[in-house]
Amino acid sequence: MALQRLQIQHCRVFSSLINNQLNVRRNQSVLATPDENPRILITGGLGQLGTGLAKILREKYGKDNVIMSDILKPSKEVVEAGPYIFADILDFKCLQEMVVTYRIDWLIHFSALLSAVGEQNVPLAIRVNIEGLHNVMELAKQYRLRIFVPSTIGAFGPESPRNPTPNLTIQRPKTIYGVSKVHGELLGEYYHHKFGLDFRCLRFPGVISSDTNPGGGTTDYAVQIFHDALKTRQFQCYLKPDTRLPMMYITDALRSLCEFMALPPEALKQRTYNVTAMSFTPEEIVRSVQRHVPDLKVTYAPDSRQQIADSWPQVFDDSEARAEWNWKPQYDIDGMVDIMVNALRPKYQN
Repeated sequence: MALQRLQIQHCRVFSSLINNQLNVRRNQSVLATPDENPRILITGGLGQLGTGLAKILREKYGKDNVIMSDILKPSKEVVEAGPYIFADILDFKCLQEMVVTYRIDWLIHFSALLSAVGEQNVPLAIRVNIEGLHNVMELAKQYRLRIFVPSTIGAFGPESPRNPTPNLTIQRPKTIYGVSKVHGELLGEYYHHKFGLDFRCLRFPGVISSDTNPGGGTTDYAVQIFHDALKTRQFQCYLKPDTRLPMMYITDALRSLCEFMALPPEALKQRTYNVTAMSFTPEEIVRSVQRHVPDLKVTYAPDSRQQIADSWPQVFDDSEARAEWNWKPQYDIDGMVDIMVNALRPKYQN
């Protein structure tokens, strides 16, 4: 009996020593990694923001220091551009193995189901948007990663002031997408205050890009209009013509993220910021597109996404980001439209 107790005590001491060594190695790994050359993992990398962000970060920090991941089969161009691996955010062990194997310092978590898609499959949205978030948050805490989780105008609801919507105000979203984003904001801030996690979050407006096809989200009409205008000269909008929403060209969105992530922790007065560039209605972007496609014909047939849009901010107040870390957008509506038309015209010119 005495021998058994001695063996148990020996195992406990040995286990404690191993855990202490692991903690020392984690601390040494983090301290030895210079911020100017972080190793970065992007989840959901094949979505709207991931590919463009990986390109920018690879130019800045090195091709092999930025690892894209997703559950989708990548194109040849994606594979040739730099490291790409399969990653299911619901598989904690898989994510943990990647963080350790690739010695990850920053984790940029894009994996999520968007607003309209999430409403069609709420159980799946809960798993991806909430359970997946828990996995990456716990990994970031365990390995002392700098973690970025995007939020959205969808994190606000009809009770929030809509014009303008300030950085700190009541948040009562009416979609599972919005609920999951508020959950992410609060959980990240809790982990920051409780465990010292370097959590960072930007609330993005609708993001407009020519690189990916519209995915059915509430603000995606502002992308679909370019494809339809250049292809058929006819566009049917699922929102009312006077529905005002905040928007942003993708170059501004990616630049805001890169600038935000590069800031030293002591430069941040808070962990979650609004960022935006412009606000417009469908009829306003139609007029701007008609500068390039004068014969564009537009009809309006509001669907379920109208109710979602009516609960979101009309104008986003990002004055705190501008004041505290000098955020400033470069593109207005006409500048964005000019770039989008020129980028997509060759695709449809025949």
